[in-house]
Amino acid sequence: MFNVNEMQWTRLPEKYDITADKIVIITKPNTDLWQRTYYGFCNDNAPVLQAETEEQYFSFTVRTQFKSKRRFDQCGVVIYLDGENWLKASCEYENEKFQRLGSVVTNGGFSDWATTDIGADVNTVWYRLSRRQSDYCVECSFDGENYKQMRICHLQAGAGKIKFGIYACSPEQSSFEAVFTEMRFTECKWKKHE
Repeated sequence: MFNVNEMQWTRLPEKYDITADKIVIITKPNTDLWQRTYYGFCNDNAPVLQAETEEQYFSFTVRTQFKSKRRFDQCGVVIYLDGENWLKASCEYENEKFQRLGSVVTNGGFSDWATTDIGADVNTVWYRLSRRQSDYCVECSFDGENYKQMRICHLQAGAGKIKFGIYACSPEQSSFEAVFTEMRFTECKWKKHE
């Protein structure tokens, strides 16, 4: 079991509850993580709760449950190094027909966004974040057993000691409950390329 007592807030949410096996975040309106690309704006105010490690090879898994209801409502896994260098993966609500399962990598102050559409009825997603030195892999699962690759990336500032964990935010005028459970810190499940 992952020790939630070793995690620290980068930014506190307005409301939250933490127990040994569950973290609940109630998002605040107008909170987000995004830097410059396409939209032009810089948003760096989402609540982030992370642990710190120097381990070069590991995997972190977490189950997210959410009741999002407004465009861009999101919760998921994150590596937040500073305002201009981070990685996040989440399911972002779009409308009553679909959501966007995706990831954002921000290197040197510029974000990208890779997505695939999934049904609006999905309200539970597991994420597995794996590290191999400065390279990272994000996978997702809808049953907690079968994971599919979402992204492989490099973080320019992602060597040495890093922070990793969870986040939740509501970029528009919204608020929702994000629940995080089944957190695990294990040996790296992302195998070396042969």
